[in-house]
Amino acid sequence: MSKKKPTILEVAARAGVGLGTVSRVLNNHKSVRPETRARVLKAMEELGYTPNPHARRIAGGRSYTVSVLLPFVATEFYRRLVEGIEGVLLEKRYDLALFPILSQARLRRYLESSTLAFLTDGLILASYDLSEHFEGSRLPTDRPVVLVDAKNPRYDSVFLDNFLGGHLAGEYLARFPGPIFAVKVEEEPDRAFHHTVFAERLAGFREALKAAGRPFPEEHLYTTRLSQEGGRLALRYFLEKASPPLNIFAGADQVALGVLEEAERLGLTVGKEVRVLGFDGHPFTEEVGLSTISQPVEAMGARAAQLLLERMQGYAGPPRAVRFEPLLIERASTRTSPAVPYLP
Repeated sequence: MSKKKPTILEVAARAGVGLGTVSRVLNNHKSVRPETRARVLKAMEELGYTPNPHARRIAGGRSYTVSVLLPFVATEFYRRLVEGIEGVLLEKRYDLALFPILSQARLRRYLESSTLAFLTDGLILASYDLSEHFEGSRLPTDRPVVLVDAKNPRYDSVFLDNFLGGHLAGEYLARFPGPIFAVKVEEEPDRAFHHTVFAERLAGFREALKAAGRPFPEEHLYTTRLSQEGGRLALRYFLEKASPPLNIFAGADQVALGVLEEAERLGLTVGKEVRVLGFDGHPFTEEVGLSTISQPVEAMGARAAQLLLERMQGYAGPPRAVRFEPLLIERASTRTSPAVPYLP
């Protein structure tokens, strides 16, 4: 059996840098410090990582490189997404060139049609649909484009049904006695970074509670950034509104983790006095016993890569929309004795 080819993720871990740094080294970007470049190159040598020899021929036809534009590279979600994408593309001997958006300055660079991101064999755009910034709402490239964690009727799109996920959360927490609360993860105020997944989750959650006859007053909603600190602040806020038991839909696993930490600090019994449900299904949720609405992030990345490969191999059919469904995973953070029916 042939040895599995090392991945860009393994190079990043060995060098102690982010995926974006490895990508910049591969693309010979001037912004990488010499000592960092040397560390990444050493990690490549130690692992036996060899980029496809055609990958540097960007301008002369096929490059055997795929661009991935994504908001960040250091979060659990995007690490998993890149893993799913890379697993499929490596089988076909394609390398990844990662382009994290990160800031308005970088975004402006990526809105130039001549930038490297649009000159590879194909483009995967994660979470943020940047097409609206261009004339005719089309990206400035004749190469195949696939969106993942986002939707656009002009392009192949792979996405999660976040409304359904929120609905599952609402149906589930409506089974338990005690008031219901929710954390809304704050959307980016800048239109360039607009993303609707958290609003979709909350809309599904509200609809499920309404169908179950459970009240959800506006003061039971707390808006915060995507962070553990946001979860800690949310629980303090909810405890000002009601006494335990509290049922909390945290909107994202990272926020839910903060709720768990604050509950423990306050001496509250998780799963009884405070029930917490996250969203994303990240691997750490199993270790901390967090109930969550799980999304198949790696599978979504893999499907996006498959759609792109089909386009690059000549598929010319209409845009395809691939919808994934979330799954409720119950763990200790909500699991108690059978719920008492709620009586309003």
